[in-house]
Amino acid sequence: MGLQRRLWLCFLGVSFLPVIYIIYLNLEITWRMDILNLTQFPGIWYTQEPNRLHDPEEPLVVNTLSDNSSIAPPTPLSLKVKSTSPARVRPSTEPGARTTKGSDLKGALLKSAKPTEPPFIGDSYYSEDAPPQTDCPDSIRSRVSQTDFGVRYLGRIPVLQWAKHATPEQYQRLRLYPGTHGWANLDFNTLVSTLSVLNTSANWHMFDDWDRRSNGSRCVRCAVVGNGGILNESKKGHEIDQHDYVFRTNGAVIKGFEQDVGSRTSFYTFSTNTLRNSMRSYAGAGYRGPPLSEETRYVFLPDHDRDYLLMKAGATHTPVERGPERSKTPPTYFGGNVTVEKLKMYHPDFIRYIRNRFFRAHAMQTKYKDIYRPSTGAVMLLAAIHTCDQVSAYGFMTPDYVKYSDHYFDHQYHPVGFFINHDMRMEMTLWQQLHRAGLITLYMRQ
Repeated sequence: MGLQRRLWLCFLGVSFLPVIYIIYLNLEITWRMDILNLTQFPGIWYTQEPNRLHDPEEPLVVNTLSDNSSIAPPTPLSLKVKSTSPARVRPSTEPGARTTKGSDLKGALLKSAKPTEPPFIGDSYYSEDAPPQTDCPDSIRSRVSQTDFGVRYLGRIPVLQWAKHATPEQYQRLRLYPGTHGWANLDFNTLVSTLSVLNTSANWHMFDDWDRRSNGSRCVRCAVVGNGGILNESKKGHEIDQHDYVFRTNGAVIKGFEQDVGSRTSFYTFSTNTLRNSMRSYAGAGYRGPPLSEETRYVFLPDHDRDYLLMKAGATHTPVERGPERSKTPPTYFGGNVTVEKLKMYHPDFIRYIRNRFFRAHAMQTKYKDIYRPSTGAVMLLAAIHTCDQVSAYGFMTPDYVKYSDHYFDHQYHPVGFFINHDMRMEMTLWQQLHRAGLITLYMRQ
């Protein structure tokens, strides 16, 4: 009887071995999948908290990486990659137009059936033979090839878009990219009706009045002014105003802060969204809208059809046709007498180019890739680097940013916020690199 019981127990034990093995395999597969999910976003955690303060660009997701994190800001990559998706699109056959591409990556990529880059990258751009507006012997263009930035810098990429670019060929190419990086959020009729208005030389020359104001100078000197708290009590206003041109962006409050930030505005960079949000968020600090002066030009950063609609309405002094800014009367943001020559718009190829080659951030590997872009201030500063001969940057984030409030016009201290739609630490790292390379002069207190 005892022998039978032992034999029966052995039989049951052997019978349960396959069941135990199957359970083990399931647990192992689940564990491995969890590991894969966690490693998709190494070192970074995101939470969907609403934006309660900071930039008026309406970031949707807060980057909760602490200021004391041991993870260093990602260094911008020197990209030489070819996007397989845009390469299928025939480039424009207009005279003088070419497509600029990166070179192929080899090695491990040859073993993969996947494309070398996701389709949304599109490291392929319109190229123009546009001569520089000056012959400055010490321009950024002449010096950049001697620095590490020479392999990234494209001197022939159009910074501004205008009537010439509104062709069916270019629309088919750029409709692949959403937001600021292309025309995916824009129908062709709206594109043509807006860009056809931008048909003067002033719309594609950044410095359309340089011939009249150069005073014999061979070099264009630009001050690019951000809104960072480092400018508070800086006493840099007079120095800023001594430049040939002064760039500003978003909630640029001037009245009462002239001693620190200057009083002139030559170029005001904004999107319709950031403009409206600045007027709402910074009204208490005295911001009422874009600076209004004879000197001021208004440079749209287009990320939606709203920007094209407002641009057309402003240029033609007609009501905004549709959308959140729809109106019964012409918009007054730019003054009642604004002319089309004072309106400009960044080219989506330029925005995508600086994202791809200067701001390749972790967010581009996540589901938030479509809302990620360089900050408006970063676009403004890179545009100056591609058009001015000499650039001085003020009010941009520096490594000691925790000492200063978010904005120079804050009534009380507000810490700088970090959000998934921009990578401010990467931008800060780039400003330091450009300063060390001698391509810009960055204002720092330390």
